[in-house]
Amino acid sequence: MEISAAGRLEVRITAADVGKRVSVRSLIEHGPSGEKFSDTVGVLTSWDNGVLRITRKSGESVRVAESALVAGKVVPAAPAHRRGPAATYEELARVAARGWRPVESERLGGWELRAAAGFTRRANSVLPLGDPGLPLDDALTAVRRWYAARGLPAYVQTATGAEGTQELLCAELERRGWVREVTAELWTGGLAPVADLDEGTSGVLLSRNADEAWLARYRRKGVGEVALRVLGGGAPAPGEPSVWFATVPGEPGASAPAAIGRCVVDGRWAGFAAVEVDPARRREGLATAVMAALAARALEEGASAAWLQVETDNEGARALYDRLGFAPHHAYHHYRAPEEPASEESAPDSSGPAGDGAS
Repeated sequence: MEISAAGRLEVRITAADVGKRVSVRSLIEHGPSGEKFSDTVGVLTSWDNGVLRITRKSGESVRVAESALVAGKVVPAAPAHRRGPAATYEELARVAARGWRPVESERLGGWELRAAAGFTRRANSVLPLGDPGLPLDDALTAVRRWYAARGLPAYVQTATGAEGTQELLCAELERRGWVREVTAELWTGGLAPVADLDEGTSGVLLSRNADEAWLARYRRKGVGEVALRVLGGGAPAPGEPSVWFATVPGEPGASAPAAIGRCVVDGRWAGFAAVEVDPARRREGLATAVMAALAARALEEGASAAWLQVETDNEGARALYDRLGFAPHHAYHHYRAPEEPASEESAPDSSGPAGDGAS
C-alpha cells in the first residue's frame, strides 16, 4: 500500500486509472476472525456511482465501495512469473488456437469466430484478439447471429491475469448479461525437463492418427468426423503444426488403452492435451510416461517450451503439472450470450453440446 511521508495510508488511484492493474485496501464490516480490512489486486475495470469494480487474475470480479477505500495504488501490469518460458498472452492464445482448430472460421476485424458443430467450447467460440472493427454492441450482435445461423450458442473466450489480457472486455460482457460458464488456466513450462523423464517409457506408442484404441480411452464418447478434424493428425503440411498421439496399451483383453495423450508441435511450442489414464491404473506414473514420450518427440522436432490447459477444479492434474515444472500463465473463460426473447424473426437458439473448456 502507498504510505505518505507522515506514515499514513493513502488512496493514489482515480477513475482515470480504469484499465490499469491496482492494489487496494478497503474496510469490511464483518470480516473473518475480526479482520477489518480486505486487500484486492487486479485490473480496475470500472469506477462508477461510488463503486469500484476490480477483476482479479482468476477472473473473479470484486466490488469495492469508494467510501470504504483506505489505500490504493497502481502496480506493474503483470507480476513476474515464478518459472516457465517467457511468453506474451497473445503469442500463447494464437498457438493454443492453432493447436485446437475449428472446422469453420470467419474474421470480424481482429476477432475470429470459430465453429466445429459444438465439439468443445474452444472450437466454438470467438477469440477476440484485437478490435472487431465495430462498436462492441454491434460486434456482439454479429456474433450472436453468426452462431445462431449454425444452431450453436454464442460464446466469447476471454483471458485474465497477464499483461495484455481482457479484463475490460470481461467486465463489458458481464454488464451486458453474458454468463461466465467455464474458467480454466493455461500453464507453461520447460520442455526438456519433461522429456528427461522419458527413461522407461518404451511402452508408450506414438502415432500420427487417433486410432480406434486411442478414441476408446478418450473421455468424449461418440467422437465423430468433426471431432476428428479438430483433433487433427496425419502428416503435417509445410508450416502447419505437427500432431502426435500417445497410447499406453492396456492389459490383454482390455477394452481401452491404459493411458493416452496428444501433443501439438508448433515452432518453439509443444502443447499437451487429452492426457487420460484408466482410473484403475492411476498412480502408476502413466500420465508422466505419456507426457515424457511426447515431449521427447517434440524436442526432436525443434520445440523447447511447453503449454497445456487445465480446469481450475482438476486438482489431480494440477498437482501433476506442478511436479513437472509447469506454472499458471493466465486464466481463460468462456462467456455465453444471454437468452434472447423468442420472436418470429429471431433465429433459433440451440443449447447443443459444447464440451468443456480445457481439453
